[in-house]
This record gives sequence, C-alpha cells and structure tokens, in this order.
Amino acid sequence: MTISVRSIRPDDLSVVTRVISGSWGGTTLMVLGCGELVDTTKLPGFVAEVDGEVAGVVTYIEDEGAVEVASLDAVLPGRGVGRALLDAVRAAAAERGAARLWLVTTNDNTHALRFYQRYGFDLVALRRNAMDRVRELKPGIPAEAGGIPIRHELELELLLGP
Repeated sequence: MTISVRSIRPDDLSVVTRVISGSWGGTTLMVLGCGELVDTTKLPGFVAEVDGEVAGVVTYIEDEGAVEVASLDAVLPGRGVGRALLDAVRAAAAERGAARLWLVTTNDNTHALRFYQRYGFDLVALRRNAMDRVRELKPGIPAEAGGIPIRHELELELLLGP
C-alpha cells in the first residue's frame, strides 16, 4: 500500500468536508491558536490518498512561530495515513521556521493520545473542565464517549529542531 500526500486544492472542498464532517459531525471546530470556532475547510492542509482514493485529511493553522494541527482524520486507520499526514504538516512547519507543532485533544480520546505520543508529541498542558466553555460555543459536543466523560483539553507539542 502506497500513501501519497498532497496539499489540499480548491477542488477538494467536497472531499475535505465529507471526511471532517464524518469524524467531527461538522467542519466547525474549536481551535485554540485563535481561541474560537473555525471552519476547518477554509484552512490549509493535506490530503492523503491510497490507490487514488482519499485516505485522510489534515488541516492546520500557522500562528506566531508555531503550527497548530486543527484536524487530523484517517479514513483508513492503522495503516500509516495519520503518520504520513503529520509528516507533511511537520515538514511544512519546519519550512516556515516554526519552533513547534502542537494540537489539542480531549481526555476521552485515548487512541489519539497514544498515537501522538508514539509520534513524539509531549503532553504539555491539561485544561481542566475546558469542555464546559467549548460546549457554550458548540452545544452539540457529547458529554461522554465510550463511557468516558469528555471534560478536559490536553495540549501536546512537538518541538521542531533548528
């Protein structure tokens, strides 16, 4: 299986919308770099393909010498798609001279926490009960997932070398 990754193009809007909506129930997500809800389909990013079929999408925001991963979705999980997409964002961040790559996930997302830490990200912040504030902006976020209450935001970062 060969994974190819390319920048999101304007004609990818329907695919990007479908992938992100399928994972998140919509394309508007809370992005901490700007502290507000953002339509992720308007952000730069990358599309991964396997045999001509979309296998994943990542979007990001550049801000003050850092790059925040806004969304990362692998349609074919467990096959290296997420890693390939993160590699592309990491390379883009390094090209722009960013000092760090970072992201936020929630306390219930144990699969993602394992994936990001295996990739090399470090847990740098816990924002207790932050999901109460996020739900004020986006009330459709469930109170729990898989029996785990969704309460806290966890920030992870990957420092990029000189």
